Amino acid sequence: MLFVTNRSPRQSIRFQKNRKISFDLQNTDVSRYIYFCERHGNGDYTEIGGKEFFRKLKEELGADTQLLLYIHGFNNNMEDHIFANAAKLQSLFDAQDNELVHVVPLIWPCDDDSIAAVADDYWDDRRAADASANGFARLLGKFDTWRKAQAELKAPCYRRINLLAHSMGNRVLRGALSEWAIKEYGGQMPSIFRNIFMAAPDIKNQALEKDGDGQFIPDSARNVFVYYAFDDFAMPASKVANIGEKTLSRRLGMTGPEDLEKTPRNVYEIDCSSFNNRFDPPVGHGYFMDNPDGVVSPVLLHMLHAIQNGRPEEKNRSIELNVSS
Repeated sequence: MLFVTNRSPRQSIRFQKNRKISFDLQNTDVSRYIYFCERHGNGDYTEIGGKEFFRKLKEELGADTQLLLYIHGFNNNMEDHIFANAAKLQSLFDAQDNELVHVVPLIWPCDDDSIAAVADDYWDDRRAADASANGFARLLGKFDTWRKAQAELKAPCYRRINLLAHSMGNRVLRGALSEWAIKEYGGQMPSIFRNIFMAAPDIKNQALEKDGDGQFIPDSARNVFVYYAFDDFAMPASKVANIGEKTLSRRLGMTGPEDLEKTPRNVYEIDCSSFNNRFDPPVGHGYFMDNPDGVVSPVLLHMLHAIQNGRPEEKNRSIELNVSS
């Protein structure tokens, strides 16, 4: 499995092609470098570098395979959570439409403490998410450069790119796009993604509005899908946690956009309140894959249709998703 991270390695910070690389999961310092890597097994990683990373994406996948970049959420361990979720996403998509997507985790340095330390983890992870903006902005720039360079080749790669951000991963996405747009394009945003899927996003529910702090997210994609649930019990905890810095706001992952009409026309809100707790009991926060009985989530099937067709199945921008839909 290919992956990219801005975690600080135990080894030298300098790039060394084909070296073994490892990470201290208790170290949430954000590296100023990004590392293009390949996972061979549990804790077995090799740094391959950007050139080889993009070569593999072009040459070792099916001609029609699309990329699905996956930015994980808060308090996620590399092996038990991030790679396990990426592998499950890959298998679930393959079972529906083999070789439709290739999942690539983008890993930022969230904490790895016990559940007893979750309150402290939230603040540590939020700082790490914000600090990751610069590194992931450079990563997006590399994807954009690769795409443009391919267009000039005799055998170009026109691989479509989709992105799934879960929970606090949407904070990473928001910061990276803002950093990239402002520093590289003077406040403009090129369209790089076919679809952006925002699952249980832990950012303000006004973020996607014009002049909101996530305004560049809709500009960067053909379609933006916001999956939310009123009884996502991680969202009230996030809302309370943000009171300390006087940023009390309803979260996008709990209410959807505050006013959908104030967002661009390519933003869709999808209410998942009818099933989220059955697919991720008891919290109802990670409901985008399958339930404990192996039933595929309506969210994954909804994403599947958008990736296959480049547009949502529904014409209405406000959708109530159900298990039977």
